Amino acid sequence: MPILDHWDLKISVDDVLRAQGSDPAVIRARRSQLAKLAEQTIAESSRYLHPIAQYQVYEIENVLHNKLILSGGGFLSGSFVVENLASAKQVAVIGCTVGDLLEVTAAEVTKTNLLIGLALNGLGGAAVEALGNAVCSHFEQLAHQNNVQATTPLSPGMEGWPVIKGQQQIFGLLDLSQIGIQLNPSGMMQPLKSLTMVIGLGSEVTKTGSPCDFCQVRDRCRYQLERNK
Repeated sequence: MPILDHWDLKISVDDVLRAQGSDPAVIRARRSQLAKLAEQTIAESSRYLHPIAQYQVYEIENVLHNKLILSGGGFLSGSFVVENLASAKQVAVIGCTVGDLLEVTAAEVTKTNLLIGLALNGLGGAAVEALGNAVCSHFEQLAHQNNVQATTPLSPGMEGWPVIKGQQQIFGLLDLSQIGIQLNPSGMMQPLKSLTMVIGLGSEVTKTGSPCDFCQVRDRCRYQLERNK
């Protein structure tokens, strides 16, 4: 299964602050130290981040009422998945992570310096989001090169695709242990700063909306509220 490990992640101070659950404008005005720590962690990010992705592209051999039958005998199921991928000819199944060094370091640092630990955790959240965006861009470019289109990426936990069910399906199609990702019985991945997704590819697919449109917390998400200002 192909592995991609050359990623130049673009992460800003505001990205790190948002990943901490903060409003960047408020933090800059009231707690400039947090912004400085965010800037510092970005400068040192190469020490902690090891972004890597693994994927496999499957042919969609049959579309049933509630299931996509894939080449090799695998499948993706659920009305949400079928509704969004039924028009695709192929599906890219993807897992990615920034590694476990950052979260191990953050957990240790937090014991003695809560603010630096918070900044490191924010860096991790921002980094995995940046990696996810970079991976999506990679597959959009790949689709363009092949004169097809790519769908909006779908991830377990989106509205209509339960985490445990979705993750079990993806891990049944990808051996993500090759890049150090494990799945526990609750559907949580280790390292925590990891992401899985599926992207449909085909000449008849359309990209509608964004992943945020399918998120279960979109009505109270700070990112969404800032985007809608």
